[in-house]
Amino acid sequence: MAAEMDTELMATNFFFRNQTSFFRGKVRDVYNLADKYIVLIACDRISAFDNVLPKAIPYKGQILTQISSLFLDKCSDIIPTWKISTPDPNVTIGYKCEAIPVEMVVRGYLCGHAWRVYKSGKRTICGEKLPEGLKENDKLPHPIITPTFKNHAGHDEDVTMKDIIEQKLCTKKQLDKMADASLKLYERGVQLAAERGLILVDTKYEFGVYDKKIMLIDEVHTPDSSRFFYLDSYEKAQKAGKTQKQLSKEFVREWLMANGFWGEKGQLVPEMTPEFIESVTARYVEMYETFTQSKFVPRDYTNIQTQIEDAINKAIESFEF
Repeated sequence: MAAEMDTELMATNFFFRNQTSFFRGKVRDVYNLADKYIVLIACDRISAFDNVLPKAIPYKGQILTQISSLFLDKCSDIIPTWKISTPDPNVTIGYKCEAIPVEMVVRGYLCGHAWRVYKSGKRTICGEKLPEGLKENDKLPHPIITPTFKNHAGHDEDVTMKDIIEQKLCTKKQLDKMADASLKLYERGVQLAAERGLILVDTKYEFGVYDKKIMLIDEVHTPDSSRFFYLDSYEKAQKAGKTQKQLSKEFVREWLMANGFWGEKGQLVPEMTPEFIESVTARYVEMYETFTQSKFVPRDYTNIQTQIEDAINKAIESFEF
């Protein structure tokens, strides 16, 4: 699948009926309609180490939108979700929720940040005690929640449940609701992953308030917000002390680090060659087909800006503002 300049969606610049604000995130363009609805356009930009990389990944936005849409629908019986519709392969329209500034990270296995904390000698993370004798990627005795919030520098910071209440990031009632929903969502994610030959290792959930109700917001169980291992090779690799094969965005971070970039000031992003970009697209396609259990159908990029704008305008025609 060629990574050409006319097969990517780097950014959008629209103005919709009753639009009150616009925000360009690292990888998504967000339109606020009447402070009641959000139009979220997943572009093909890709980020790592809090940096937006200089070149886009064709079809990435479409793939993440469709995976998240699928899992939002499959989790909506656990807790209401912000999603109303997906009128275009790159677009989700939903309710504008007041975001609760806490990410509920659920971990079922000891890896990533939790492993680095454990390896340093600590046996408690975000108030959760971990047993002795664990190895990297071992399954934990039970899933744990290790919350984070964005500090003033924009980086995620570990917090305990007690910290969240003391810092008044949300009420205790809201926190209890989010914690209960997060564990149920993770359990559902584990089940859905197993059906696809995968292990849901860890993931994050974000919540907001709309019309006094807590809703699940943002994306759910995507390779950008979650980490997955392959079920059929996990036990063998673990017993042999080998690296687990992952299905996540981690391979991009690994490529950057191998080429001398990990987000430090003054470091240059290595050249993203056409071959590298094509390999990243191929990995995202693999993720899509594994998660959805269906063949990926690339969208038509011809006049993509017009396609997206027309689809959104049609979708919001009947909205009450």
